[in-house]
Amino acid sequence: MEKEMNRREFIQLTAGGCALCLAGIGCQQQAAAPEPMTTKLISPGCRRSKVKVARIYMGTPSSDYWPKPNIDLKKEVRFYESEFAKLDELSDVEFVVNKLVGSPAQVAPFKDKLQDVDGILIIHLTMRTGGVVQEVLKAQKPTMIFAVPYSGHGWTGFGSLRKQPEGAKMDCMLTKDYAQLAAAIRPFRAIHHLREAKILNVTTRSFDAYANSVKDKFGTEIIKIDLQRVVDTYKAIDNNKAEAETRRWIKGAEKVVEPSREDIFKSCKMALALEKLLDEEDATVMTVDCYGSMFRPLCQSYAYPCIGFSRLNNMGLGGICESDLRSAMTHIIFQGLVGRPGFISDPTVDESNNSIILAHCMGTTKMDGPGGPAAPYKLRTVMERRQGVVPQVEMRIGQRVTQAELIGTDLILYFMGEIVDTPVALKHDRGCRTKITVRVDGDVTNLWKNWSHGLHRQTCYGDITRELQHFCRFEEIDLVDEVTGKSILT
Repeated sequence: MEKEMNRREFIQLTAGGCALCLAGIGCQQQAAAPEPMTTKLISPGCRRSKVKVARIYMGTPSSDYWPKPNIDLKKEVRFYESEFAKLDELSDVEFVVNKLVGSPAQVAPFKDKLQDVDGILIIHLTMRTGGVVQEVLKAQKPTMIFAVPYSGHGWTGFGSLRKQPEGAKMDCMLTKDYAQLAAAIRPFRAIHHLREAKILNVTTRSFDAYANSVKDKFGTEIIKIDLQRVVDTYKAIDNNKAEAETRRWIKGAEKVVEPSREDIFKSCKMALALEKLLDEEDATVMTVDCYGSMFRPLCQSYAYPCIGFSRLNNMGLGGICESDLRSAMTHIIFQGLVGRPGFISDPTVDESNNSIILAHCMGTTKMDGPGGPAAPYKLRTVMERRQGVVPQVEMRIGQRVTQAELIGTDLILYFMGEIVDTPVALKHDRGCRTKITVRVDGDVTNLWKNWSHGLHRQTCYGDITRELQHFCRFEEIDLVDEVTGKSILT
């Protein structure tokens, strides 16, 4: 028990101030009851192993060139290590290689170890290190070069090297902002999360072709869970625990509008069953064919999974509506890049104010991540069915947001915007329960003209364009701005 408590305390402390919760995070004026923390995660979205990174300091001693004569390389390394120590976000990262090199020959002794890493971070210290980057790139691993001003003139060749076949998995961050050392590693984390992830899909439909394609590309495993197993798990949940969960959701709500207490109890019991299934399978994401093959036998006969999905998202796991496997994969990418969940939506366009309204009945209260503040919510029924229980969440006006969706295995569509309204009051009785009006960057008319690949998009708090760019480059995915219709990878 002592070990478990220490782990819990660690996660609560690191999650609360974690740099995974990035741009635009502020305190909600009214916070709902805290969601349960999980002791099972190494970081939001991953429960199996740490991210493995090779950290290479690239520099040679000299008395007559940049960045200054007689530079103390050991001191430079100690400085960087002190900067890394400030980054709580990297608590889930293991630096399995940590070397200072100045020539290609010095890479050879640890070159085999590069095959076992998720990514390589090269920190450029001085001039006269020609050939080191090219030697590292032979490992064909995602490689990020971090270079502050005055580290040397090597940057003049980085652009052309990126365009060469050997530089296909290389990218650069040229900045004096040392906090960006954490950002340099985020795409490695997303790659790691995808490889470690297991998605449970409760459905009778076949999804083998898609599952095989994502397994081949990313390593992600998607398995089918049958109805009877869900029902058996649901029935086995302790009613006292379900009752405690019921009280917690009711206490945290601003108002219970339509659902009966019995329906809330059933939904909370289902929520505990979904978490138990993830635990049994050592999985991180659950999705249910709630509007298809599971609508009558599970949702109507027992309970809707919506409270359970919101709860999993709040815990740093994943709850995905409608067996939407594309959104499940996008959710994993978001968690890997910035430690935050996605909000699935059914969009509708309003050209009068250059906005798109993103709506879904199930909202997630902790859009800032499991350690962030909880948004206010009401307990409502599912709008179309007038059944079940969903949290109608009031998201943060003024928040920058990224909308994206992974299409197949080689395309991500995305667009940016800002939340300008959260039409969740009872008078807004059209569309799904949780809604955000997002003023689009650019022309919303172009957005709808370019729209393709179905209805759903996932919304993530913050501008994560740069993180997506790095991730997509490393994974050979085209990243297309849906407003302009153009790829933004160069």
